[in-house]
Amino acid sequence: MQTQTLKTNRRDFLQRAGLGLGALGFAAQAVLAAEKPASFAQPSKIRLGTVTYNLAKDWDIPTIIKNCEEAKFDGVELRTTHAHGVEVTLNKVQREEVKQRFRDSNVELMGLGSVFDYHTPDQTKLRKDMVATKEYIVLAHDVGAPGVKVRPNAIPREVPAEKTLEQIGKSLRELGEFGDGYGVQIRLEVHGTETSLLPNIKTIMDAAGHRNVGVCWNSNQTDLVGEGFDHNFNLVKDKIFTVHMRDLYLDEYPFRKLLTGLNEIGFTGFCLAEIPESNDAVRVMKYFRGLFLAYQNLL
Repeated sequence: MQTQTLKTNRRDFLQRAGLGLGALGFAAQAVLAAEKPASFAQPSKIRLGTVTYNLAKDWDIPTIIKNCEEAKFDGVELRTTHAHGVEVTLNKVQREEVKQRFRDSNVELMGLGSVFDYHTPDQTKLRKDMVATKEYIVLAHDVGAPGVKVRPNAIPREVPAEKTLEQIGKSLRELGEFGDGYGVQIRLEVHGTETSLLPNIKTIMDAAGHRNVGVCWNSNQTDLVGEGFDHNFNLVKDKIFTVHMRDLYLDEYPFRKLLTGLNEIGFTGFCLAEIPESNDAVRVMKYFRGLFLAYQNLL
């Protein structure tokens, strides 16, 4: 009888201990789930690419495609003046060749990167830049690029800031309407002295007021000033078309928070590496991709 009682007690103890360990296991899983950003509970649909500035500035198109495919980058933004040679001087046949090269590859020509800006108080220069931008929009259409990156570069001291921001916005509206006819977006880079402040970008977007005009988020340190990253991100989150990223190891910038925010708004566009050139470029690109995935808990 005593032996039976000991066996029963031991069995009860083991059962209770098992239940306790099970509860601890569930608790640990709950803690881990809480630590993982909720926005990445579902697989991210954000795509990775690069701008040619500066990493690929000396590469021709075959090299760009080859290196991006090897590093598993999905797309590229071709910055004007670089070795790829995709400029408004291309004739019709050459434009079709560029388009076909990318179509035959696993790399998307997701945009062209211009250096046009519209803050100048010189109205003659402004009109000249507007005409040149429209030529660039036609080029983007012809080579199969769905967007053109433009930028503000400053707020001239001799003009009230509000007037300059409105001028930039109205210029973008005109370009947005023109680009709409070609299926080409206008992507305003968050760039320039004072114009890189997100409240000013918000003012520009409001002045533009066009569905075809959006923001190219630029991962600047100015994204953190004023009321902070969350506030600044929320100012333009509904207008983000593309994203430029610096080196992901820079811990002064909240890249995980940025990617979390992008996933929460359902962003399915491109995040583009805008990083220095390297003698071991493909290897650097692979490391960049690894960090990009790790920030999203996708590794």
